[in-house]
Amino acid sequence: MRTVDVSVVVPVKDDAALLERCLLLLAEQSVAPREVIVVDNASSDHSALVAAAHGARVVREPHPGIPAAASAGYDAAVGEVIVRCDADTAPGPDWLERIWALMSDDPGLDAVTGTGQFYDVGTWRARLVRPLYLGAYYLLVHAALGHPPLWGSNMAVRRATWREVRHLVHRDDAELHDDIDLAFALGPERRISYDPGLCVGVSGRSLRGGAQLRRRVRRAGRTLAVNWRVAPPWERWARRFAARAAARAAASRR
Repeated sequence: MRTVDVSVVVPVKDDAALLERCLLLLAEQSVAPREVIVVDNASSDHSALVAAAHGARVVREPHPGIPAAASAGYDAAVGEVIVRCDADTAPGPDWLERIWALMSDDPGLDAVTGTGQFYDVGTWRARLVRPLYLGAYYLLVHAALGHPPLWGSNMAVRRATWREVRHLVHRDDAELHDDIDLAFALGPERRISYDPGLCVGVSGRSLRGGAQLRRRVRRAGRTLAVNWRVAPPWERWARRFAARAAARAAASRR
């Protein structure tokens, strides 16, 4: 099997059963990653043992929260491209091959993200929730950022790009959405691509119950507030338009 220069990072906390499924699916990819890194965020179950049993490199991050865990994984990665998913992500067999093709065919692309299908909420509900939840996410967060967002269950970023922006992420704030925070750090000048054909299965457990929904909305509001203090949306959109104009001018001179 061909190996591609990809590090897959999977943050986990007390999610051994779904993690095992995710690692089995990663082992069935049409191309092999250079490494799989499982970041154990102080789990009380046997998530770390499951990761080690499946050949993953275990990185331990005691500071609570996905922002700290994901950042620790990105810091540890050695692949040219860092792919991020969650323990409940269920990728198809060509997922890594597609990501590698997107990133290797376009060296100027800093990050790529895709969409998902909810596999445990029932067929009719999944068809309804996907456009409502993910559609709203991409539309509203795009408006807040001034460029396409990232979605942590299905995304990739160049390691060189991560190293340029890692000092800008708020890794010690557990009440932030780490994927949105990283997208803010990338900024309007870097290129992020959304590919609707890049799709994975994901659990709908985070959408069950009012408490879960309120928690996600609260974290989204906090993530926006923290980053808008640095640059409000109108400033980010102005930078986006300026970057596009500069790119068009450079292309016309070639």
